[in-house]
Amino acid sequence: MLKGKTALVTGSTSGIGLGIAKALAAQGAHVVLNGFGDVEAPRAEVLAAAAGNGARVGYHGADMSRPSEIEAMFDYCRAEFGPVDILVNNAGIQHVANIEDFPVERWDSIIAINLSSAFHTTRLALPAMKAANWGRIINLASVHGLVASAQKAAYVAAKHGIVGLTKVTALENATSGITCNAICPGWVLTPLVQKQVDAKAATLGISNEEATRLLLGEKEPSMQFTTPEELGALAVFFCSAAANNVRGVAWNMDGGWAAQ
Repeated sequence: MLKGKTALVTGSTSGIGLGIAKALAAQGAHVVLNGFGDVEAPRAEVLAAAAGNGARVGYHGADMSRPSEIEAMFDYCRAEFGPVDILVNNAGIQHVANIEDFPVERWDSIIAINLSSAFHTTRLALPAMKAANWGRIINLASVHGLVASAQKAAYVAAKHGIVGLTKVTALENATSGITCNAICPGWVLTPLVQKQVDAKAATLGISNEEATRLLLGEKEPSMQFTTPEELGALAVFFCSAAANNVRGVAWNMDGGWAAQ
């Protein structure tokens, strides 16, 4: 479905971003990965997902808090794969503290990576998308783009901002072939979340299964994690012709979290 398209997925060397990258590659899109840590293993996973359909996989290690590095990443995409057709803004970090105790530098980093980076990638992607009259911008917002949790001031502020940026981008391009939508997951079973479950089990001296129930029971009525594969399938839908008129939505996949 996406053969010949180029997709840039930020924060895609693990977790949600990797799941989306694999789903897009499986549809034939060339994928540019971005993130820290091991690169070869996620690259191999994305190539395997492509299953010989001709999709190629690149990587750029841009620090998403630095606009100059984001610009360099777009230069790399154009040189290696052509203009970015599908932009997935997934890069994000987290810190937990009460507002009066929140380190200023942590606030600045979270806003830069979780919100400002999406503005910079969007402004850089739009000219080529407008020239082609086709593009897909998918912003990973989180359920915290819709509701709040205590001790997550910067994260919640950034994710609410992502939902607002999504709506503005969609409205400014409403009569074109460019769509912009946000995905708002609840708890997603990624390696990072698994570490939280393991830590809760160790701290409370309970089983992993009980720690999982406690974590989910706090917020998620379905009592089940969303998976990166499910989020990847939603991203593929947003890229499909069936979603041509899905514009500016904040689509929560949160097991009923925001419905409470």
